[in-house]
Amino acid sequence: MANMTIAIDDQLLRAARIKAVQQGTSVNEVCRQAIEAFAQGAGDADARLTRIKALAKKVRVTHEPLWPGREALYSDAGVR
Repeated sequence: MANMTIAIDDQLLRAARIKAVQQGTSVNEVCRQAIEAFAQGAGDADARLTRIKALAKKVRVTHEPLWPGREALYSDAGVR
């Protein structure tokens, strides 16, 4: 596997590292995936579908409602 060196702003790299850690990956992996997508012509539908499937694997599924509903919100606000 080849190595590559790029020049990047220090603040941009710091922000990318933080975001990568939050997503459980590395800046190196993000760059590798971006270059792979670029080289494979990620503009086509198959590449987009592959990317969506990869992202879907990272999503946590919960069966709790995203919001409690209108009545619960009115009740919490003291509105009848």
